[in-house]
Amino acid sequence: MDRHTVDWHGYIPAVTTPFTAQGELELRAWDEQLEWFAAERLDGVVIAGTTGEWYTLTATERAALFTRAARQVRGRYTLLGGCNAYTAGESIGHARAAREAGLDGILLTPPPYVVPNSRETVEFYREVSAGVDIPICVYNWPRGTGLDLDTETLSALADVPGVVAVKNSTGDFGAFVRALVALRERVRCFGITTDEVGAALMRGIGGDGLMGAGAVLGRDHPAFFTHLAADDLDAALAVGARDRVLMRAWFNRDYGPRFANAPAILKYALTLRGIPAGHPRRPLLPLTAGERERVRATMAELGLVP
Repeated sequence: MDRHTVDWHGYIPAVTTPFTAQGELELRAWDEQLEWFAAERLDGVVIAGTTGEWYTLTATERAALFTRAARQVRGRYTLLGGCNAYTAGESIGHARAAREAGLDGILLTPPPYVVPNSRETVEFYREVSAGVDIPICVYNWPRGTGLDLDTETLSALADVPGVVAVKNSTGDFGAFVRALVALRERVRCFGITTDEVGAALMRGIGGDGLMGAGAVLGRDHPAFFTHLAADDLDAALAVGARDRVLMRAWFNRDYGPRFANAPAILKYALTLRGIPAGHPRRPLLPLTAGERERVRATMAELGLVP
């Protein structure tokens, strides 16, 4: 497998998992979210990723989300299953559930908390790749794993048979560009910013898109890449600027939230748009009144609520 094995491109966000206020999985709300993503013309979604609170999901719940999504929207947009876990064996189990459901591939970080070295990281991905035949997107997520994958390690991971893509969410932009230059011909590269720099990278060096979070802006997110493909830079930058408003208001440079927790922020923003995103699941807590007002103010600035 390599970048040509898949057609993943554009905006493929990690999406929220809807829970009731009591913490129960809400599959009817999940169905409504899936249809909204299709109506907004997203290029794909990541299910049960960090934004999807994978660390609170049982294996059965994660498989149910995979199966429900595949049955409802297969073929309309790319479906990637988040398979993060502490061991390769656990990740293989989740990846097999994704494959059985019919998902297009999986997203996988190095084991969180463990902080493996480069050799151990490559071996982890080799073990998962050998255990299940499904395309893999490596997720470099330093804030969540304590490990920032350098270009040498990412290059070694590109040689792993199942690896076809990299989602690079490092706060080190120089490292991101070096990895993009090194990997762009071998695997699909996600992490392009929706601004002049991101547009210049896409048009001059390469890159395949962005795996953001939440899809709060709906169709404005994929439109950045659609406009670039049509060589309409002004239109791309206009919609891309809207994404930058959210990022500056809600997130730090390392993609950590400026206040509260990211799933709660994104779920409340989606709820303001009429999307049944539900509540965060403990240990995460709902937003306070003041935090809700911060989210509402940003949504109002974007013209998405009165």
